[in-house]
Amino acid sequence: MLPMERYFGELELVHQFYGAMPTGVSLSETGRVFVCFPKWGDDVQATVAEIIGGQLFPYPSLEANVFHPERITSSWISVQSIVVDGRGTLWILDTGAPHFSEPIPGGAKLVAVDLKTNTIRKSYTFTEDVVLPTTYLNDVRFDFRAGKAGTAYITDSSSKGPGAIIVLDLESGTAFRRLNGAQATSPDPLFLPKVEGTILMNRNPDGSTSPYKGASDGLAISPDGLTLFFCPLTSRHLFSISTKALRDQRIPDVDLPDLVQYWGEKGASDGMITDAQGNLYAGDYENNSIRRIRPHGVIETIAHDPRILWPDTFSIGPDQYLYFIVNQLHRQARFHYGKDLRQKPYSLLRIKIDELPAPNF
Repeated sequence: MLPMERYFGELELVHQFYGAMPTGVSLSETGRVFVCFPKWGDDVQATVAEIIGGQLFPYPSLEANVFHPERITSSWISVQSIVVDGRGTLWILDTGAPHFSEPIPGGAKLVAVDLKTNTIRKSYTFTEDVVLPTTYLNDVRFDFRAGKAGTAYITDSSSKGPGAIIVLDLESGTAFRRLNGAQATSPDPLFLPKVEGTILMNRNPDGSTSPYKGASDGLAISPDGLTLFFCPLTSRHLFSISTKALRDQRIPDVDLPDLVQYWGEKGASDGMITDAQGNLYAGDYENNSIRRIRPHGVIETIAHDPRILWPDTFSIGPDQYLYFIVNQLHRQARFHYGKDLRQKPYSLLRIKIDELPAPNF
């Protein structure tokens, strides 16, 4: 027998999905598991759900998962990301952009749901100078030590317009774009993604092709809340910036790129997250792997497995496991001349890391 590639990392299967393709996962401080399913073309029964006893239940209700224009701030359109904040709140990031359309006016929003009462506590919407016609709200991180009620940082991973990091003051509801169109938040023009040995690009049913591009996507915040890590989706590079500088609008946006720090290549990632010790975890969708980046910059691979077919969102549970969604994003029909190559089930996997999530309050 000839030598073969070595796979490693003790992965555990948490849940299998036989319906729509999931993107997001988040665990509460009590171990509740939430997932989301953006409306990209699959038959999405509920864009936000909770896994209870191995079954999916629309969250917080079926009614909330049916979009009603008259209830635009309290019904979900197409949710890309969900994050439990460790303080009893599930934050729902609604792109307002089903099928990657322009965001429905007023539909792009960040909603706080109280996990004790399973009711909406507050909903934040955005002005048209923050959520652009090209905007795709992708991921969000929180620091409740910054500002009276805390601050949220959101990535705009647009494939058609400028990438950016959106800063939202949770007290006033005021939001503004930072690093708008900067190199660090933009697709790497020299990057050619290769997944499962094949170049990844848009391949249309009519035979036409175009490069696959995604702006700032992955997002993580340091345990002290002072540093925000981010990366474009189509790039292997990792960047960071001071959260204080992001919030300080006295610093012109044109000067902000000078404050960005470059951490080198980490592999091409979708989701990222940090633990309480400041270790950063990132997927590598080109190499079916999960990376851990130590605070001093040393990178190690903690899992390399053929089942890691596009690692998407990460969450660290109270059980000190790293949870992540595997959804075969690269096998979608839009990359294969209209032929859907995804094989169900999609999966929620976990690996023991013996660390708790980074605090944010």
